[in-house]
Amino acid sequence: MLSRRGFIGTAALVSASAISGRVQAANIPEAQIMDKVTMQPPLHPTSGPDYRPVVTLNGWTLPWRMNGDWKEFHLLAEPVEREFAPGMKAFLWGYNGQSPGPTIEAVEGDKVRIFVTNKLPEATTVHWHGMILPSGMDGVGGLTQPHIRPGKTFVYEFELKHSGTFMYHPHSDEMVQMAMGMMGMFVVHPRDQSFRPVDRDFVFVMSSYDMDPGTYLPKVTEMTNFNMWAWNSRVFPGIDPLPVRLGDKVRVRIGNLTMTNHPIHLHGHSFSVSGTDGGWVPESAQWPETTTDVPVGAIRAFDVLADNPGDWAFHCHKSHHTMNAMGHDLRTVIGVSKKDLAKAVGKLAPDAMVMGSTGMAMGEMEMPLPDNTLPMMTGSGQFGAIEMGGMFTVMKIREGLARDDYRDPGPYRFPKGTVAYEIDAPPPEAPRQGDPKDKAKPTDTKNMKGTNMKGMKGM
Repeated sequence: MLSRRGFIGTAALVSASAISGRVQAANIPEAQIMDKVTMQPPLHPTSGPDYRPVVTLNGWTLPWRMNGDWKEFHLLAEPVEREFAPGMKAFLWGYNGQSPGPTIEAVEGDKVRIFVTNKLPEATTVHWHGMILPSGMDGVGGLTQPHIRPGKTFVYEFELKHSGTFMYHPHSDEMVQMAMGMMGMFVVHPRDQSFRPVDRDFVFVMSSYDMDPGTYLPKVTEMTNFNMWAWNSRVFPGIDPLPVRLGDKVRVRIGNLTMTNHPIHLHGHSFSVSGTDGGWVPESAQWPETTTDVPVGAIRAFDVLADNPGDWAFHCHKSHHTMNAMGHDLRTVIGVSKKDLAKAVGKLAPDAMVMGSTGMAMGEMEMPLPDNTLPMMTGSGQFGAIEMGGMFTVMKIREGLARDDYRDPGPYRFPKGTVAYEIDAPPPEAPRQGDPKDKAKPTDTKNMKGTNMKGMKGM
């Protein structure tokens, strides 16, 4: 729920010497807080240029107020509790009640004033990733500004020179604060609304965490061995679907603040990469893709015409990134006799379950898990277990959706005769190489007229 949280003892929290001399503490807008984990409706502009607002997967857009020529926002850096998916929560750091923080939306040419109040136990800053702005507003603690100490509020003021897709995150104890989930997206719409318009515009940022089963805190010093791969700090089946009207032109904006690249793949369609955090890709430089790689610390936006109805998987194509926790440190025992293995393991651990001898499909298994732990592969569809986790969701393309209807339309109703099906006929036995019945007959050298057999020796 969106709410206004008044500060307790505002005067004690805000130091007048820590904010712009042009702004007094009494003029700081209240911080807007969100406690829902599902995608909130788009926030349409009520003044200034019109634009098609974005919707944030499992997130929301930060409201603003106009103060003269300035569009004012308030970010509250604070500890938060985030549900990765039903059955698992994490204690993270974020903004305005959530990790990641709310999406900030504005228009090219806007002057923005962003208040940042620090309620963390250590200092922080905010870097506006990819934006062209004055050096003193870039948010690198110690280099371009003092660190924002706990209980203090700083103000960032700059004009949005370019439209595009950007991010925000700390540049103060960055290893810890980003590992704890401090990040968000910043979308700047073109002032010219005839520039590459779309019907639906989705945005999310990718993050990763290493959490032992049954625990609530990520390991902030991890560099490579992550086991929770998240879109907007949610994992499948907790990630929102993307409801799309058949025939819509759709834009998807993706930020990557994990420690590795992600090849993002959409089924059933081809698309064109239309933008990066460096700006818009000229249409003459675009080419068709079904998978686009999103590097570390980068953004990719792609445009797709939703002309193929159905439920289409949308996911990272690194298979370990479509898993949840417990996906590491498991030995491969495919083909090993479960009977003998179970007997040996049972002597040491009578309650142990031997698994993996026929593969690792776990979607339909029922086994006890530690509290606050998700199965490695989970989720279900109309035909059974989906057996996915992590960075996976579904683009649901339907006829007849209303313009701003982002509700889950439910499972796709497949037209008759369009679903793969089982047959009873046994497949013919395939010939095997080396089968005596298929041995080639010896070559008849007597019939090789005109061939210089002598010359063939040693070839």
